[in-house]
Amino acid sequence: MAAAKITIRNDGPLRVEGDFTVVDAEGKEFGLGGRTLVSLCRCGLSQNKPFCDGAHRRGGFQSACQAFDLPPAGN
Repeated sequence: MAAAKITIRNDGPLRVEGDFTVVDAEGKEFGLGGRTLVSLCRCGLSQNKPFCDGAHRRGGFQSACQAFDLPPAGN
């Protein structure tokens, strides 16, 4: 399976696809039912957090992100 790819959707969720797991704060895995693609909420309005339920559309969430380079990691 392909490595995980995360796409930031303008005015919407984070789309995660490929080989990945989603865990809670204690490290317990969410059961993804065999999915290789999920959308994670960015707006905070989803009733199904951490997964997107489309609430960003109803709530008027706006955020457009363009790719940029981070500075080198400090050691």
